[in-house]
Amino acid sequence: MSTHNPKVDPLLNDAENWLEERRALRDLLLGASLDEGVKWGKLCYMQEGKNVAMIYGLKDACAIGFFKGALMKDPNGILEKPGENSQAMRWARFISTAEIDAAAPTLKNYIEEAIALEKAGAQIDFKEKDNLVLAAELQEKLASDPAFKAAFEKLTPGRQRGYNLHFSGAKQARTRLARIEKYTPKILAGKGLQDR
Repeated sequence: MSTHNPKVDPLLNDAENWLEERRALRDLLLGASLDEGVKWGKLCYMQEGKNVAMIYGLKDACAIGFFKGALMKDPNGILEKPGENSQAMRWARFISTAEIDAAAPTLKNYIEEAIALEKAGAQIDFKEKDNLVLAAELQEKLASDPAFKAAFEKLTPGRQRGYNLHFSGAKQARTRLARIEKYTPKILAGKGLQDR
């Protein structure tokens, strides 16, 4: 069993909601001998430095997410995509410690499967990164602004995809253009959509 990471306690204790649920999920993950840390402001659990699972405090639920959840078997049907464009992550959401306690045997099996996938070196096939169809307005910006094009091409495929999804998610061309202009400074600075 892993020990509690003292860097996690302040984050956990400052949680505005789902404190007991987060603690219950944390105990399950530490019981699987995973290393505990904080990444992206969330509780993250790793196997030999590789991300395995994360705990989320959402508005309407608490969730345990598996980084390679798309590769996992889900005989109990509790895993779902966090968002429509999620490729790898799958999570299970809970609204009480009673739900977590009832699902504990299943979660323990899922955690062990996630660890086994990581140990085996399993990889997600991110097909979407190779099939990126850029919004027309973004294509125009890339063609007309060499500095912007160079900066965009230096971004990781995931950051390029994130921007493209955000830009193309607007229904009107005017809104897509406004979004591109708004995020041009971040792209030129080499930052992703969610980076500060």
